[in-house]
Amino acid sequence: MKTSAIDSGRIEAMLAQLKAAAQKPSTETLVQGVTGSGIAQKPQATNRVDFAEVLKSSINQVNQAQVKAEGLGKSFAMGDDRVSLSDVMIAGQKANISLQATIQVRNRLVSAYQDIMNMQV
Repeated sequence: MKTSAIDSGRIEAMLAQLKAAAQKPSTETLVQGVTGSGIAQKPQATNRVDFAEVLKSSINQVNQAQVKAEGLGKSFAMGDDRVSLSDVMIAGQKANISLQATIQVRNRLVSAYQDIMNMQV
């Protein structure tokens, strides 16, 4: 499998997706609980973005793409008529692209961390 560098436009697009996912309100803030007395509670408004949750969610999405591609490949190899070769190839490429984008983001984060550590205080 040939790996090539991903241009900065794709990395910027992935970062934009991460920011958009981080800004989506969680299900906890959307649900308004009702107490036993029937009085609705106010939702907790939080504007904080949890970087760890966004990163975990992104990595889980990459993992799901990898698992899906592997499952389709196995199904096709076993002779399942419902799975076409094009579906397998497309899923594989999607998984590869998402993995490569994640690797590039990781490389940028490591580079930024090293730059910060090398700054003189």
